[in-house]
Amino acid sequence: MMSIMESMGKKKPRPRRAFAPEFKAEIVELCRRGDRSVGQVAKDFDLTETAVRDWIRQGEVDAGERDGLTSDEREELARLRRENRRLREDVDILRRATAFFAKETR
Repeated sequence: MMSIMESMGKKKPRPRRAFAPEFKAEIVELCRRGDRSVGQVAKDFDLTETAVRDWIRQGEVDAGERDGLTSDEREELARLRRENRRLREDVDILRRATAFFAKETR
């Protein structure tokens, strides 16, 4: 059995959660108003401060206030990477099938 001292400082990893874009936008807006610190907003909504700061940064990129990939560009990049991976797999399968049939027809 673990002592209290051993268990202190060993946090269980937080499960990954997904949030609607509308929720993120509301959190960013709360932070922008400046009534509460980013840390306080994060604590009030049981979020990590890092996640909230990332949402603020992404909001600034999307609004053109900061350099970087917009949310739409990130989405497109992810889609293109998935498609590229699928196409590479298809080419690999076709290459193997071609080699197989070339051996069979000799």
